[in-house]
Amino acid sequence: MSDNNQPHGSDQFKPNTTVAAVIVYKNKFLLVEELDNNQHVFNQPAGHLEANENLIDATKREVFEETGLTIEPHYCSGIYYFHRPEISLYFLRFCFVVELADLPKTAPIDDEILATHWFTLNEIKAKESQLRSPMVLQCIEDYLSKQRIELTTFKTNL
Repeated sequence: MSDNNQPHGSDQFKPNTTVAAVIVYKNKFLLVEELDNNQHVFNQPAGHLEANENLIDATKREVFEETGLTIEPHYCSGIYYFHRPEISLYFLRFCFVVELADLPKTAPIDDEILATHWFTLNEIKAKESQLRSPMVLQCIEDYLSKQRIELTTFKTNL
């Protein structure tokens, strides 16, 4: 039983809500290179949902900060629940898809992003040990399997 002096839900488990974007141009995927525990790792442009922000706006913001690109997600390819036991954190990740007709120039704004790279699926699989989490490859594989959740499914009162 919770203490009546505590705000409602304060004792409930709350995973970290994150967004990511699978950005595709001619069978190549845009990944960002960053440091995680002093190791160079690769990830989709991704980050945490902020207060008073819906999932789609969070995706646009994260992509812009990490790549300099202004995008509009086309659909969601999956929702992932992931546990990192080494840091005792749980993540609920929403992955959105952006398919590009032209190859844009990227220019990361976020100082934590070391570089951006366009990789084929095989190049990403070859870097599997350097992926920030298994969700990076899972999101790409779900995109390739044509999993699709329409954006109209996501409702918000913000």
